[in-house]
Amino acid sequence: MSSDNNDYVPTLASKHEFSNNHEKLDDIEFLQIRYTDVPGRFLACYLLKGDNNIEDLFGDGIGLDGSSVRGFADINESDLILLPDRSTIRIISTTTIPSHNIATAIANVYKGFGQGRLTKDPRHVSQCLEGYLRENGLSCQIGAEVECFIFDDIIFQDNNDQDGKRRRHSYRPKIISVEQYGIGKYPIRRKGGYDAPPFQDSLTEFRFEVAEILKKCYSIKVTNLIHEVASNGQIEINFMHSSLTKAADNVQMYKDVVRNVAKKRNKVANFMPKPIFDDENDDDGSSGDNGSGMHTSVSLWDSTTNNNKPTHNIFYDENDAYAELSQTARYFIGGILEHAHSLAAFVTPTVNSYYRMVPGFEAPVYIAWARGNRSAVVRVPVDTKNSFKSKRIEFRAPDPSANPYLAFSAIVVAGLDGIKRKTDPGSSVDENIYKMSDSKRNSLGIKSLPGSLEESLEVLGSDSNYLKTCFHSELVETYRLLKKEEIIQVGKDKSKPRQFMFYYDV
Repeated sequence: MSSDNNDYVPTLASKHEFSNNHEKLDDIEFLQIRYTDVPGRFLACYLLKGDNNIEDLFGDGIGLDGSSVRGFADINESDLILLPDRSTIRIISTTTIPSHNIATAIANVYKGFGQGRLTKDPRHVSQCLEGYLRENGLSCQIGAEVECFIFDDIIFQDNNDQDGKRRRHSYRPKIISVEQYGIGKYPIRRKGGYDAPPFQDSLTEFRFEVAEILKKCYSIKVTNLIHEVASNGQIEINFMHSSLTKAADNVQMYKDVVRNVAKKRNKVANFMPKPIFDDENDDDGSSGDNGSGMHTSVSLWDSTTNNNKPTHNIFYDENDAYAELSQTARYFIGGILEHAHSLAAFVTPTVNSYYRMVPGFEAPVYIAWARGNRSAVVRVPVDTKNSFKSKRIEFRAPDPSANPYLAFSAIVVAGLDGIKRKTDPGSSVDENIYKMSDSKRNSLGIKSLPGSLEESLEVLGSDSNYLKTCFHSELVETYRLLKKEEIIQVGKDKSKPRQFMFYYDV
């Protein structure tokens, strides 16, 4: 493979593609421009169409104060440009502003005064990696399974003593869900929500509405609509695998649609990795349920033939009896396992993430791989046989608080590093690792993922060379500094009030 390069420029949609969209913009009143900051928030600014020439807006871009966006720029170099990607423009049916006609587009971020792309734009990272893959005759397909909770409400209760003195943990968040015992007529037991029957499933219509909006407005092909394992309204809506950048775009749009539909229905969408966890004086009857993950499937394809269209899944080997998995795929897994500790900084990037990463709640803790084994951090799905189209590896560590552009890119470059260095992933582990004794895990060389964000960031400081394929060193350092500041802000008080304060809107 070629040497590291951070200068790839994305291919924008053609004038012909834009002209087709342009015809649909005649009745549009406002243009919504979306972009993602370094931690992963999907931000939005608006323009009144009026007499503005749409072609000029897409050609010249829109000014942005980069010093007001986390991780982008200092105040002395704050002039940035948002340049909308023509291929992402959509006419949307917004649930939050239903009385206006709005078009939306995702922007790439540039430095002002013609100084080129902003290296700290998360979307630039995935685009750089796509360019690197193209140069090497490859393409990548990513599929993310984004779990979240849809609560009926989160009430922040004033938590005073009887004598009126303010307790240390005041304004405790209390989760309200019709699926809770003592609240709903048809409650669901903890860890008993998977594929709940219709009489208990309180979110069937909710998922239907989200799926319809994704298909109609965003051309996102939805597949499964699932009530997940946890009670209290945990859902997962899956969509078709896509290229790196498009997959990350889809995750951002999906989260946005879910939140807006929840707001319309007077509910609260929550993407915290572990909003329900044991805490002192925790008597709301919901502690100890599963958290939310973002299991990420990856496959690599040979694009050197058939006009650069992917035709050969290089992870597939029909002669492999274990999992129809190629040696290249095994090296890819080896790279992920070797870099798992530093990857955690991107895929489990919040203090709250590590409340999910505990045994017993279906979250991966142990650095191992196997086919069909959900107790290992890397799983090779084997639900179908003799199918090159579906052969993939699933990395189970990521959670929905991750910035998808950074997380997906980090996973892939870790795997590519494994291919480059022919990293042996070791033997597959086909037992339930959760039930193994410590001595047996040690004898098999099975290590655990980091136990805290601090630990992940510390490892990232010494294990980041593999990221240079698409991560600029300035971005990695900025990311580490932002996360260290976050840890200080959360502080040693890691109670529910403190965590909800910082991660309510991840």
